[in-house]
Amino acid sequence: MIYEKVTQNKEINAYINKANELLKAAGYTDHSKIHTAYVATRASYILRHFECSQHEIDLVKTASYMHDIGNYIARKHHAEYGALLARDLLKQLDLSIEDTVTIVSAIANHDESTGIIVDKVTAALIIADKSDVRRIRVNDLATVSFDIHDQVNYSVLNNELTISDENKSINLHLEIDTEICSMYEYLEIFMDRMLMCRKAARTFDYSFHLYVNSSKIL
Repeated sequence: MIYEKVTQNKEINAYINKANELLKAAGYTDHSKIHTAYVATRASYILRHFECSQHEIDLVKTASYMHDIGNYIARKHHAEYGALLARDLLKQLDLSIEDTVTIVSAIANHDESTGIIVDKVTAALIIADKSDVRRIRVNDLATVSFDIHDQVNYSVLNNELTISDENKSINLHLEIDTEICSMYEYLEIFMDRMLMCRKAARTFDYSFHLYVNSSKIL
């Protein structure tokens, strides 16, 4: 299993830890192994639902675990930096060229500002990553009163991703505390990410919908 090798690799884990440390210092939400493991679990759930192979699930979990390592170089263009870094790190694990290309491509294209979705591995990574909005991701509670990103994450009381074969839809259900953050403030910050999830869902010939406090928003 590639995923097991990656999660046990000291150098990869060092880059993930340093990236999270730098982002935390810059005021960003959690990007630690807690986030990457969460994304890996959710991405694998998506591919498993669509009856993808165990090998594809292994690839998406690996890409998910490594997708933010480029942040240790710079936040801007972190997807591209991460892809280049991942390519070199994966060479140590004796992967096939095809597997390396799939993982590196998914990492390179997971950012909503530049990403292009070309396969199911990339699509699942994007949906899993962009849907990870949770209270626990707030690093500093003192910033909740004035930082909109922290307000949005801290407002989320419950986060559930469901897939409906009947409606052919992938659905993100959020319960938020509107005293902390309004629905419109959420959309102000995350609309581009939700629209990217919509594009990703089309890879499976499904639609993507966002529900906030049981109301359909997207």
